[in-house]
Amino acid sequence: MEQKPNWSNKTIFTGDNLPVMRGMNSESVDLIYLDPPFNSKRDYAAQIGSKAVGAEFKDTWTLDDIDVEWINLIEQSQPALHRVLLAATSNSDKSYIGYMAVRLLEMHRVLKPTGSIYLHCDPTMGHYLKLMLDSVFGRKNFRNEIVWHYTGGGRSKSYFSKKHDLVFWYSVSHEQCTFNIDQIRVPYRESSGYAKSGIRHKNGKKYLPNPKGTPVDDVWAIPIINPMAKERTGYPTQKPLALLDRIIKASSNPGDVVFDPFCGCATTLVAADDLDRRWVGVDISPKAAELVVSRIEDRQGLFREIIHRTDIPKRSDLGKLPPAASPSNRKTLYGEQGGSCAGCQEHFQPQHLEVDHIIARTNGGTDHLQNLQLLCGHCNRIKGDRGMEYLRVKLGLS
Repeated sequence: MEQKPNWSNKTIFTGDNLPVMRGMNSESVDLIYLDPPFNSKRDYAAQIGSKAVGAEFKDTWTLDDIDVEWINLIEQSQPALHRVLLAATSNSDKSYIGYMAVRLLEMHRVLKPTGSIYLHCDPTMGHYLKLMLDSVFGRKNFRNEIVWHYTGGGRSKSYFSKKHDLVFWYSVSHEQCTFNIDQIRVPYRESSGYAKSGIRHKNGKKYLPNPKGTPVDDVWAIPIINPMAKERTGYPTQKPLALLDRIIKASSNPGDVVFDPFCGCATTLVAADDLDRRWVGVDISPKAAELVVSRIEDRQGLFREIIHRTDIPKRSDLGKLPPAASPSNRKTLYGEQGGSCAGCQEHFQPQHLEVDHIIARTNGGTDHLQNLQLLCGHCNRIKGDRGMEYLRVKLGLS
């Protein structure tokens, strides 16, 4: 059942997108576009003197960058996704896959049945990302691999110059999916005879060109941002507004909710605002919040009541759940765990075990039974609101 968003329109969150998404209502978003890190093994920083100065991020990955509980979660509940993780050929790739996998699961949950996700990547990790999307969204819900082709920059003499990115489009449902082909038609080529006079079929019926142009195909020739362009912020991985304009027009309608969980310099949010869509974004850098305000003000000449939050939204779609430590929860968990502490594995009488949130509520965890476990008092004090890996290290179990 579709839910209302539990945040206000035009909201940008600063922080890790995983706990923020865990706090978002299910089926509350119409369209997700994400341009996540590519595992490029580079560090990025905005140009000094640019609007985005101060924005920086690393795109190098090690096993220290992932919470082992993410891997445990995937192994226990997502076998197809876990097989992708096992296919990783390096620790860096494994770290990146684990990081992205748990976030894609949350993105799938927050999308409406008619919703779509567009994941922007390059060939570095594109093969892994497509397997992950197949696992989370289903192969039958794969719609297109869009090739964004651009020119400019240097030319290699050692290999074919790399002048394209990939955008994977998946829908939640194969049967129902928002797609507005007439909103993104492009002009016919000047050499097209069909564009000038149409064609006549052998059965005598004449077909005339559409006045809006021809349907766009899956290779998009959109220029990169000119160094002198007004929209340029200096953010190191900024994408052109024309790219986001096409995606948003194609897979959403006015009033729909557009979400970008890696919003960077806020291009998705600016495009959504221009097109009268509601929007929400998350980025780890506070600079994103500054940029979305300044960019929308620059384009529209007024302040649009943009909300900046650093907290985690509280889900309102869960209904009335029993308290985490309710007798019914304690009884169920005691049976599932066989009376043993989920930390030290020692057996205890029921009264000596305490209910613990696997994912702390401060990190977007809920009171659902699947997020609860029983710990002895000693283990619960050690763990606090940290992950189970911290407890295992302290107990010498890792």
